[in-house]
Amino acid sequence: MIRKFNNNDIESVMNIWLESNTDAHDFINPEYWKNNYSSVRSAIMQAEVYISETDSIINGFIGLTDNYIAGIFVSKPYRSKGIGTSLLNFVKEHRNTLILSVYEKNQKAVKFYKKSGFIIESKQIDSDTMQTEYIMHWKR
Repeated sequence: MIRKFNNNDIESVMNIWLESNTDAHDFINPEYWKNNYSSVRSAIMQAEVYISETDSIINGFIGLTDNYIAGIFVSKPYRSKGIGTSLLNFVKEHRNTLILSVYEKNQKAVKFYKKSGFIIESKQIDSDTMQTEYIMHWKR
């Protein structure tokens, strides 16, 4: 089931956010994610967020600001089970265009987004991590 985020979800969402980022980005020092925890927590409270849950257990979420996907995050035991795709498809039903950035070295995510119809428009250096990231775009 996919539903809108509510404030009671924040602890579960933040645990998934931290776990997912440290797992997916082994090329970035884990301290980077820990140091940004508070600011991301505040941003999530202001963003448009949708939750995926099974049997009242939050297993993933997607965060948006307008048409920008800030991220899709799925709890480790639920990965590769279609949850990320379901969250993305849910958002696609309500948008005509979407944009996101993804680290070039996160090839699993790059492949996922390409399979989902996103194209790479450009690449740039993330000034916080000094990692190359792709800017990817999807249009209906």
